[in-house]
Amino acid sequence: MPPGVTIQRIGPADADLLDKLLDLFAEAFGDDEAYRSARPGAGYRRDLLGSDGFIALAAVRDGAVLGGLAAYVLRKFEQERSEVYIYDLAVAEPVRRAGIATGLIEALKPIAAGCGAHVIFVQADPGDDPAIALYTRLGRREDVLHFDIPVR
Repeated sequence: MPPGVTIQRIGPADADLLDKLLDLFAEAFGDDEAYRSARPGAGYRRDLLGSDGFIALAAVRDGAVLGGLAAYVLRKFEQERSEVYIYDLAVAEPVRRAGIATGLIEALKPIAAGCGAHVIFVQADPGDDPAIALYTRLGRREDVLHFDIPVR
């Protein structure tokens, strides 16, 4: 991890930090529509960031967000345990391959354990070789298909 970078959990009072994380995701994924066009209001953010079902972490240096992740805690029905799903994880281009993504996942592990999770899972798109290499190094690979089913 680069010198001076700290990882912090984004809480209900950290609206500015959440905005910086959303800006990072917009840039990293090239998706302004999803991350900048209709940001949630203050009440929604407070509820989400204060809930037991959502985790947001930011890698910060000198007030700048260099990386971050958003994850959901999924309570299971077949056993009294949970799983944590990393929905988004990104690192700013200039500091990629410096250990920030690994640091974020390592910081997530004790939080996930505290939520009763037995595993953290994440998906990577075919062709995203750096992400696939990282996740392969940290865990066990499963090849699955993903389907989006419209609700309307």
